[in-house]
Amino acid sequence: MAVKIRLQRHGKKNFAFFHIVVADTRAPRDGRFIEQIGSYNPNTNPATIVLNSERALAWLNVGAETTLVTRRILSYEGVLLRKHLQGGVAKGALTQEQADKKFADWKEQRDAKIEAKKQGLSKAAADKARAAKEAEVKVNTERAEALAKKKAEAEEAARKAAEEAKAAAEEANAAEAAEAPAEA
Repeated sequence: MAVKIRLQRHGKKNFAFFHIVVADTRAPRDGRFIEQIGSYNPNTNPATIVLNSERALAWLNVGAETTLVTRRILSYEGVLLRKHLQGGVAKGALTQEQADKKFADWKEQRDAKIEAKKQGLSKAAADKARAAKEAEVKVNTERAEALAKKKAEAEEAARKAAEEAKAAAEEANAAEAAEAPAEA
């Protein structure tokens, strides 16, 4: 029986997440499986991977094959490196302590790289929010200036209209005063 480590799709349309399973190659993609060894959520940034690396390594050691994506996931998590180092220990090329030290160094570098990415993403989000706030403040000040200018223009027009009405009223009063003595 050929066994593969592969992904089993779950989730809704356009928002999938996957279970990492060990299954017979003849079983359907989302069908029967032998063992679930983890999960993979590509919707987060960086992608969330939960993996039982001991079980994955055990299945690889007994001959389970991987699909392309699961091979990438296992490599990202260090399972394939551990398998490689265990092969070196079995051949006598290095001791178990050396293999453990190499794996620990690699894991430390990977964790530092992941943390740097997370910090970069949070810094980029903060910069984007700051830029959006500055743009909003600029737009608000421009609107306030435009409103103030419009209000000043309206007040000026109202003042001119009041002066014209006052002048017209004074002319009418003067005309009436001029007509009143002529009638008398």
